[in-house]
Amino acid sequence: MSSPVFDRNLPYNDLPFLPPKKNIENNPAILKRLVTASRALATVNGSLNRLPNPLMLINTLALQEAKASTEIENIFTTEDELYKAISESYKDEKIDPATKEVIKYREALWAGYNELQIKQQIDAPLIQRIFSKIKETSAVYRPPQAQVVIKRGGSEFRSGEVIYTPPRAPGLIETLMDNLFDYLNDDEKHPADPLLKMCVAHYQFEAIHPFQDGNGRSGRILNLLYLFNKGLLNQPVLYMSKYIIQNKEDYYFRLSAVTQRNAWEAWIGFMLEVTEKTAWHTHARINEILAQMDATLEYAKGKIKWYNKEVNAVIFSQPYIKPDLIGESIGKTSRTTLTKYMNELVDQKLLRPRKDGSRVYYINDELIRILES
Repeated sequence: MSSPVFDRNLPYNDLPFLPPKKNIENNPAILKRLVTASRALATVNGSLNRLPNPLMLINTLALQEAKASTEIENIFTTEDELYKAISESYKDEKIDPATKEVIKYREALWAGYNELQIKQQIDAPLIQRIFSKIKETSAVYRPPQAQVVIKRGGSEFRSGEVIYTPPRAPGLIETLMDNLFDYLNDDEKHPADPLLKMCVAHYQFEAIHPFQDGNGRSGRILNLLYLFNKGLLNQPVLYMSKYIIQNKEDYYFRLSAVTQRNAWEAWIGFMLEVTEKTAWHTHARINEILAQMDATLEYAKGKIKWYNKEVNAVIFSQPYIKPDLIGESIGKTSRTTLTKYMNELVDQKLLRPRKDGSRVYYINDELIRILES
């Protein structure tokens, strides 16, 4: 069957339903890549199981994913601003707008993760909740009269040129999204490998472009949550966006090639490569964190009598630590006692103090070294 005629200046209302008509599930090249990507994901899960508290990665690797994902949308912040922000409320008026966008991404991931554990499926309320967190809005799908188009960025050749016009017609977005959810959730009707489904669904979500803004970030969160829901990830911490940034032109070229030429094999191969390379990178990061935690615990127990595994886990829970977190882990709330304990951590070079106005942050330089490598 030939692909629908595509005109980038007209709404793509002929976007085909899933699954793709091409026989991608039995393509030898895709199956070979699928095996290696699945093996890499299994290795990451083994590493996650070794962590004393896997949720700590929501504040570390997931934060790096949030930063990279927003950079794809040309929203930039510094690691310093980001690490300070997660020690406070992201609504803090002193946090700059770009950093708030990154924090909102992490909050959206966390909200989706919590909701998915209850409902056990991907649906419209879930993806709309993710979007509402990212954009701080109560809006849902974009209305049919919204003249949304995708244009080349300001730094690109022929900047401002329309490169894609997503579907728009009364009820069409809802119909396409319902088909997407059916494809993801109904494994009897659509029995493809979940990793393959993720690749297909990611194209479809971006092609539908269901929201007026924030679709890229929402779609990348959906990838992680789907892999988590299908048991391919124990926690939604795969750091995909960095690889996409490094191969941004290829990413968008292959997306458009599916639309224009039905080039599914190249797109799926690219996304499986993203998954595999990211999984091995994440595995290496987790192992570095674990090795540093072990070394720090062994060193600190010989220098500080009250130091234990719980305190060690806290100082590796996020790059910038506030004294209250240490106090909670050891049951000490006295300001005098906490000051004494923080000074001991500083004296042994486990943390480094940094004054910022009236606030003092305690920085874990070893964790930052790993996260930014």
